[in-house]
Amino acid sequence: MSNDPLEPVPTTILEEQTELTLHQVSQACAVHAQFIVQLVDEGVLSPRGRTPREWRFTGAQIHRAGVALRLQRDLGVNLAGVGLVLELLEELRELRGRLPD
Repeated sequence: MSNDPLEPVPTTILEEQTELTLHQVSQACAVHAQFIVQLVDEGVLSPRGRTPREWRFTGAQIHRAGVALRLQRDLGVNLAGVGLVLELLEELRELRGRLPD
């Protein structure tokens, strides 16, 4: 297994239009639903819907949850730090995308 924090944990590849429930996301990421709830509470994930029962997550959010899990599990980053790291990684990816080839 790679130590690259950008490599997500094994999850099913999903299209962006796909929406999954809290239970389905926790199964796809092989974590307890409470971990996904904590990611939402920290602002790492932003599901559609008001309550956990109504929440729907996109494929991109599932990928983000996988990266968050790797950051926490492999590097010991706490949930608040996970949010910051993900923001910085996204900013870096965006800046790299602006560079000429």
